[in-house]
Amino acid sequence: MRGGLNEIVAQIGLELRKSDDCGLSYMVQFSDWPAWAFMWALAAAVFAGCKWLTFVTCDRRGVAWTRQAAYLFSWPGLDAEGFLRGPCPRLPKPAEWGLAVLQTATGALLIWVVARQTSVELPLVRGWIGMIGIVLSLHFGCFLLLSCIWRSLGYEARPLMNWPILSNTLAEFWGRRWNTAFRDLTHRFLFRPLTKRCGPRWAVVGGFLMSGLVHDLVISVPARGGYGLPTLYFLLQGSGVLLESSRSARHSGLGRGFVGWLFTAVVVGGPAFLLFHPPFVERVIVPFLETIGAF
Repeated sequence: MRGGLNEIVAQIGLELRKSDDCGLSYMVQFSDWPAWAFMWALAAAVFAGCKWLTFVTCDRRGVAWTRQAAYLFSWPGLDAEGFLRGPCPRLPKPAEWGLAVLQTATGALLIWVVARQTSVELPLVRGWIGMIGIVLSLHFGCFLLLSCIWRSLGYEARPLMNWPILSNTLAEFWGRRWNTAFRDLTHRFLFRPLTKRCGPRWAVVGGFLMSGLVHDLVISVPARGGYGLPTLYFLLQGSGVLLESSRSARHSGLGRGFVGWLFTAVVVGGPAFLLFHPPFVERVIVPFLETIGAF
């Protein structure tokens, strides 16, 4: 079955044809793109759709067009109401500026120094090092720097990463500390409506299932392999959230202190190979790192 899916995806091409008076035709086949370019295009398309959804469903009356444009094109967060109408935020401290620069530089070091020095006979290791560098420099570095810039200008632009390493529960990790932009979106458009319809437990399952399907689209489809593994990863996360909220789990210490922190770290990090599976690392990340000169 998996091989059949691979063959189908390999043959999928989106042809956009446009003919003018001279009879010229233009055709773009996504199947001919490098896998990493297809991945970034899918990620950009998904993000643009989410951004537009938050934009058109918030009250923009009286908001300057420059502020609206800043939200659409210069801020990766998805809290449109906060950015467009939020109160004047807490100004960033000097330590936050320094942390943003440090994390950006550390990510670049992993990409262009550490990954390059790793043996070519270990492509998965090289890919993982480079991938961690990308996340560190982009999500923890550049996005924090943008948050500092916008907050210093008086905009409500909360950091998207809120020290996830300090999480004592999975609910805290996914709900308040990791990529709060996606959390804002799913909480508003998915979790709250599902909670009203079928209760909080099924809302948790539905939220993590949707997250898994989106990651499968962006990760597995460009890699042409590993289908279903990202979805399985997020279903495991949802199961962990439900488990730690049970009465027996609370009695055993989950949800607080070192035990809760360790449980969170193991559940988030342990099955990470399902999320970023080998086909993705070898066929998407490694070629992308080669393209940007990491190797």
